[in-house]
Amino acid sequence: MASDNGGGGHCGEPELSDSLKTFGAVLKALRDEARLTQEQFAVRVGYSAAYIAKIEQGKRFPPRDLLERSEEVLGAAAARVLAAAARSLTRKVGLASWFLQWAAIEEDAVSLFSYESSVIPGLLQPEPYIRAIFERRLPPLAQEQFEHQVTARLERQRLLEERPNTTFSFIVEQALLERRMGGNEVTRDLFDHLLAVSRLRNVEIQAMPLVQEDHSGFEGPLSLAETAENRWVGYVEAHDSSMLITDPKAASAMLQRYGKMRSQALSHQATTSLLEQMRGAL
Repeated sequence: MASDNGGGGHCGEPELSDSLKTFGAVLKALRDEARLTQEQFAVRVGYSAAYIAKIEQGKRFPPRDLLERSEEVLGAAAARVLAAAARSLTRKVGLASWFLQWAAIEEDAVSLFSYESSVIPGLLQPEPYIRAIFERRLPPLAQEQFEHQVTARLERQRLLEERPNTTFSFIVEQALLERRMGGNEVTRDLFDHLLAVSRLRNVEIQAMPLVQEDHSGFEGPLSLAETAENRWVGYVEAHDSSMLITDPKAASAMLQRYGKMRSQALSHQATTSLLEQMRGAL
């Protein structure tokens, strides 16, 4: 799949910005100037040393409150330098160029719906699953590109918690849960992650049963977003390409199909029970 769910497309290479690396290098320099090890700095700002290491390596997008916490540790002057470096950051590092328009719509949507039949939706993938997906991408990704895309995928997922007033609905084929992509350990982590995310009040996850004679998703995966102006737009992607659907009539048809699928899939509660059962059977 494309940058949303599976491997990023080479039809429009991902944006490989140096902004994350620059921010990480600035943070490291300021930390060194303060004569603090990663472990000492991590304790003082309330994050793990491993997480701080990944930020300094440009492999993780810094959390929003890191600047404020860093000022208390490094001082006001250092905080101003770090803030200047942060202004160059973009959440779209690592996203395929043809996916950027939809990524921007995601960030401002008041409702986001997704039906997936090929791979767990990108917004729901834990890191081990993301890595399992990208490791199987053909043609293979260079290591730097690999890490950039993992970082971008994880960063997008912050929408689930940062937008508590946005409604997120996901319909996932049960076959994807049965597949055990990446093996039992990756699948166990996936189940734990899905169960944790499903407890968010603004997130609903539904599994489409393996046997379902009345199934309106035969035309394939789709995504829908309700904009701040309460206008619906659709999005589809496959094999390194994508299409944004802005025509109201076409978007309405997609919304009708999605609504029908919600009635055909297991309820949120039944899906939670299924995940717990499958998790216990591993």
